[in-house]
Amino acid sequence: MNSGIICRLAKSDYIKLVPILVLAFYMALIPNLNYPYPVHIDEWVHIAHNNALMQAADTHYLDPFSGKESAGAVAVLEVGFHILFGVFHRISGISWVDIVRYLPSIVFVITVLSVYILARREGFGWEAALFTCLIPTTVGVMGPAFFIPAALCLMFIPLSLFLVFNFRTPWSYFLLFVFTCFMIITHATSAIILIIIIVPSILLYLKSEPKHGLMLVLVWAIPFLVTLPWTYDLIMSTARSLFVQQPLPVAHDLPRLIQTYGYIPCGVGLLGVFYLTMKGGVKNYSLVFGLLIVLLMLATFFSLHYGVGLIYLRGILYALLMLSIVAGAGLMMIKNLELPSKLDIPRFTKKMGYILCLALIVAILVMSIPARQRIPYYHMIDRQDYNAFIWIRDNVDENYQTAILDPWKATPFTALTGKYVYTRIHMGPHQESKQADDFLGSGCVDTAFLTKHGISIVYTQSPCNNPDLTEVRKNVYLVKEKNG
Repeated sequence: MNSGIICRLAKSDYIKLVPILVLAFYMALIPNLNYPYPVHIDEWVHIAHNNALMQAADTHYLDPFSGKESAGAVAVLEVGFHILFGVFHRISGISWVDIVRYLPSIVFVITVLSVYILARREGFGWEAALFTCLIPTTVGVMGPAFFIPAALCLMFIPLSLFLVFNFRTPWSYFLLFVFTCFMIITHATSAIILIIIIVPSILLYLKSEPKHGLMLVLVWAIPFLVTLPWTYDLIMSTARSLFVQQPLPVAHDLPRLIQTYGYIPCGVGLLGVFYLTMKGGVKNYSLVFGLLIVLLMLATFFSLHYGVGLIYLRGILYALLMLSIVAGAGLMMIKNLELPSKLDIPRFTKKMGYILCLALIVAILVMSIPARQRIPYYHMIDRQDYNAFIWIRDNVDENYQTAILDPWKATPFTALTGKYVYTRIHMGPHQESKQADDFLGSGCVDTAFLTKHGISIVYTQSPCNNPDLTEVRKNVYLVKEKNG
């Protein structure tokens, strides 16, 4: 009896799922294993916007970096992300550094679990979950290891497909509606990609189950129609850009990203496409065509340069998610291979599929884990900078609002201190960045420059030789107040 229980446990998905979820947590933690601070500049930007939104207690707030009226497109198009985590930060009391370091791993575990929930009913749950763990995170394309809206929205693809495939109740349609609304206000690009992936399912269901297909059309059409008065201009300009060739984004290296994901997983994914196509059915065709339509979109932009750059970059992430789900079917096909029973060989060797499946998993992990560890990431600040910024936040009062410092470090400065900066590098250096470098490199002697731009804080690791500045802490200078 005990041996029977052990055998059932060995065959249980849950025994396999636990190490897969641990692997997912580790893979998303890799960029922060030896670096405790946010890695990507966008993570710092989101911290700054979260703080500004919560301080204003309004979705309309001043730009956190310059103090100007408009907070830009980030504040409007990703407000759901900022409200969610701004409230979480306030309620939990957890520091932003810890949130950004560990929360992406937790979110990725939920994403992998969502993939398992979707694929389990089709017989390849843990296999699809395993391949999902392999989705890489790079500086250009982003990924599940970063504190960004796209990483949060990733989980809603498998959850939405799960509801579409398995439920026909009012509550399931309502959940799909909620998912779509949340994605629109959290990361509109992800919402658009969700629609692209779901389109084949809708078309197939309109033919096989017209009522269900029509309900799906309404579920996804209504949220976009409701937001049309605010998004019409953006939608029309985007639509017009589809017919104009666009330059490839800087981080356009799609072949290298596929190499990072792994040639073996890609090969198993192709096998999964074959298996699901041969098996047929609305669910299987929906997964295959959902993957193929995203790949076609990527290939069109990469080769012919027609499309939207941002959808292309984030589309790579979602294409790898769909490829991971389909690859799960391919691995299941390999696992189920058996040698003919009439062969006179030991019984365990007839389970050739299990042996080959285990060998593939070992090979994939041996290659994939070191490959993820070798992905290069930049670091914007070090411990010395962090301690100085926290000191400024806690000790420099509101009379000193605008700082000048190395433009590369200015974004983390605002995120940690809540104070404005003269200039910062985001997409690349510009004229103000050169002016800041010249000012700091010349010993901070130009008091007129400080006065002209309303600068009252200087942070630099180079010497400052200006009698109008007072060093209040190592590397931290304040402009002296004028008497009378």
